[in-house]
Amino acid sequence: MSTSFAVPAPRSAMLLRRRIATYFVGGAEEIAALVGALEGRLVHELSVDVKDGVRESSMVCAVLLAAEETGPLLDRLRALPSVVSAELA
Repeated sequence: MSTSFAVPAPRSAMLLRRRIATYFVGGAEEIAALVGALEGRLVHELSVDVKDGVRESSMVCAVLLAAEETGPLLDRLRALPSVVSAELA
């Protein structure tokens, strides 16, 4: 006689769309590092605004993330030397 139990499959974390605004200095040269920090994430929108003569530039993106991934991604962006701030928009 064998007994079997139904074990529910682990649930993957629900992904939510998060808009993140990042302000940075250094101009267009810094864009590659900013986009690199998003590697491995599902990015749905990405816009970068670099204006001549303005000290800070901005990047706004919409990323699909599990709730527990939001803080680490913001920390990863904030750790870049050029980043002034990174926040949920």
